[in-house]
Amino acid sequence: MTGEKQAAPQVVLYTRAGCHLCDEAKEQLRELRQKVVFDLQEVDIDQDPALHERYNDEVPVIFIHGRKAFKYRIEPRQFLKRLQSPGTAGTGSISE
Repeated sequence: MTGEKQAAPQVVLYTRAGCHLCDEAKEQLRELRQKVVFDLQEVDIDQDPALHERYNDEVPVIFIHGRKAFKYRIEPRQFLKRLQSPGTAGTGSISE
């Protein structure tokens, strides 16, 4: 149907308290949300032993459309591009 509303893209931020890079990523995501609509879920890795083990040395980690897109830092132009292209969120290099 042409009148259906498309769901907002899903972005997940894996983070932890006391992480300055996580704080920077949160601020960037707040700014990006002023430009484009997306759902943001923040997940504290220290609340889940499996996530803690998986991402302990990588936070912040940002997933777009269920695929790992960035770690440590967000490149805004690439973020917007990946947000609009569900099939390419995990392609190319991941910010190191």
